[in-house]
Amino acid sequence: MDPIVVATVPRVVAASRLTCHIAGELYTNHKMSFPRIGLTVGDPSGIGPEIADKAANDPRVKSVCEPVLYGPSEAERRKFSPGVGCPEGGQASYEAVKSATIDALEGRLDAITTAPINKAAWAEAGLPWRGHTELLAVLTETSSVAMMFYSKRLRVVLATIHVPISDVPVLLTADRLERTIELAASTLPRFGFKKPRLALAGLNPHAGECGLIGREELATLTPAVSTCRSRGIDVTGPLPADTVFIRALKGEFDAVIACYHDQGLIPIKMVAFGQAVNVTLGLPIVRTSVDHGTAYDIAGTGAADPSSMVEAVCLAARLTSSNRVSHG
Repeated sequence: MDPIVVATVPRVVAASRLTCHIAGELYTNHKMSFPRIGLTVGDPSGIGPEIADKAANDPRVKSVCEPVLYGPSEAERRKFSPGVGCPEGGQASYEAVKSATIDALEGRLDAITTAPINKAAWAEAGLPWRGHTELLAVLTETSSVAMMFYSKRLRVVLATIHVPISDVPVLLTADRLERTIELAASTLPRFGFKKPRLALAGLNPHAGECGLIGREELATLTPAVSTCRSRGIDVTGPLPADTVFIRALKGEFDAVIACYHDQGLIPIKMVAFGQAVNVTLGLPIVRTSVDHGTAYDIAGTGAADPSSMVEAVCLAARLTSSNRVSHG
């Protein structure tokens, strides 16, 4: 069965309007038990539409879910120049995410998987959010969320995300770290880690070297770890960031909590680029995404690799299935 397309630009069309149209096909193909996953196509000037289309038609995806595409139709996409971001593209990608999220919250979708957006295009469109994670927290009215990158070899959870490195020490409070660690501990069992072993990476070189190279570890990170351990969470740290990811790769830890964006994303992309999946922890809906950006340099060439999008959709289907089992 071909993927369903929900046009969201210039108008938003709820997926529920297609329910009657596809019901017969669902019965005919015995896919009533398949989760319905909404795929947002991302920035229409980037590779998002291409990888979303490829993933929606990939046999691995179609064997585990019913894909529903959200975003500009093929005709509407022609209005956007490949590789050239614009406010209209930012608004279009926002509308797709908003529409898919509402459908997921209202039960018309079982999960969403998002293709990459362009943060500059969002800003030019007057949108206040720096990425999907921040927007989804607002749309779902969720106060505590975290970004995790999942792969078979390594899992990384970020304590801070899209902020300047100069802001990290101020934002890295004990409360933020405790909430991030707790989210990781409570969510990882869904990924097969019944009693997750977590590690917190240090902020400073050598994890501060007992306060000689920064005092954040002593003042903030160590107390947060102690508090979480007192609550029964298996977390170790802060540990030097230059070796903790290697220790996780060797199987000592199930996930690493990184203090800032690039501290966590460099190692995960070194070992699993194209296979890693971005998962938002803490949301009332399942949301996964790719491990890369809009790739304006190859947009419109047909050369985009959909591997991460395929992995993201399949993981969303798996998490949705675990939800169904756990909730009866």
